[in-house]
Amino acid sequence: MTWLTWRQLRFPLVSVYAALAVVTALLAGTRLVGGQDPGDGEFWYSAGLFAVNGLPALLAVFWGVPMITRELEAGTHNLVWNQSVTRTRWLAVKLGIGVPAAALTAGLLSLVVTWWADPVDTSAVPERVGNFGRLMTPVVFAARGIAPVGYAAFAFVLGIAVAILLRRTVTAMAVTLVVYAAVQLAVPLAVRPHLLPPVGETVAITEANIAGIRAEEGGRGAPEALTVLAPAGAWVLTNETVDANGAVVRPLPAVVGDCLPPAAEDPRDLDLDRIHACFARLSDHGYRQHLTYQPASRFWPLQWVELALFLVLSAPVTWFCFGRLRRLS
Repeated sequence: MTWLTWRQLRFPLVSVYAALAVVTALLAGTRLVGGQDPGDGEFWYSAGLFAVNGLPALLAVFWGVPMITRELEAGTHNLVWNQSVTRTRWLAVKLGIGVPAAALTAGLLSLVVTWWADPVDTSAVPERVGNFGRLMTPVVFAARGIAPVGYAAFAFVLGIAVAILLRRTVTAMAVTLVVYAAVQLAVPLAVRPHLLPPVGETVAITEANIAGIRAEEGGRGAPEALTVLAPAGAWVLTNETVDANGAVVRPLPAVVGDCLPPAAEDPRDLDLDRIHACFARLSDHGYRQHLTYQPASRFWPLQWVELALFLVLSAPVTWFCFGRLRRLS
C-alpha cells in the first residue's frame, strides 16, 4: 500500500521539488543586500507572497483531491479493499505520506522566501519597506515563518475530505479551493486578532503623531475619521477617535478641519498658529485616539499559535474522512 501511494504521488512530488529548487536559485540570485532600494526587488517580493500563500491550496487541489478521486472514479478502491488492505489502512497510508510531504514542501518554500525577504521585513526605516507591508500584516504574516506548514497540512486533509465526500475530481477541486479560501479569509479577520489579547492604549492627538485625516466623500463638511501613528511594525486592529467619555466619535468635530491646511496651500504661507490652536482645542475637549494592535514582538508567538490552530483544525477533518470512508460502497 505504501509503495502504491508513493507511485501515485512521486511525479507531482518530484515536479514540485524541482520547481522549488528553481525558485530557490532565483531568489538566491536576487536577494537584496546592503543599501539596495527595496523597489529593486518588488517583483520577487510580491511573487514570494503569492507563491507561499497559494501553495497550500495547490497542494490540496493537485495532490490531495486526485489521490482519492482517481481511485473512487475508476473503482480500483474496491479491488484494494477486497484484498488484505482495510479501508482505514488505505486512507491512513495516503494521509501518512501526503500530509508530511505537503507540510514539508510549504515549510521549505516559506523558509526560502522568509530568508530572501528578511532585509525588507526587518528594515528599521519605514520608507525602505515601500509598498511591501510589514511582517504582521495579514498577507505577509501568512507567507512567513512556520504558519504555512499548518496551512498545508490542513489544506491537504481538507482536499482528502472533500474528495471522499464528492467523489468527483473537478467538483472536489473547486469546492476545496472555495472552502480553503474562506478559511484563509476568516482567520485573519475574525480569529488571529484574538489568538493573543491585543494591546490597547489611548494617546493624545498631536501634530507629531497624526498620520492622516479622511474627509467625507467630496471633501465637504466635517472630516470623517483620523488616524495616528502606531508602534513600529504593529498590526493595527483599531485606530479610532474617542471623546472624554471613551465613546467613538464619527464624524469628527468640525474643528478638526482646521488642523490641516488646504491641499493646495503653499507651505510657506501656512498659518501655524491656527494649526497649533486646533490641536490644543482637540485636547481641551477631551478628544483622544484609541488604538488596539498586535505588536511586532508577537510575530513568533502568533506563528506558533496559528500553526497549532491549523493542526488542531486538521484533526476533526481527518476524523470526518475516516468516518465517511466507512460508509462508501
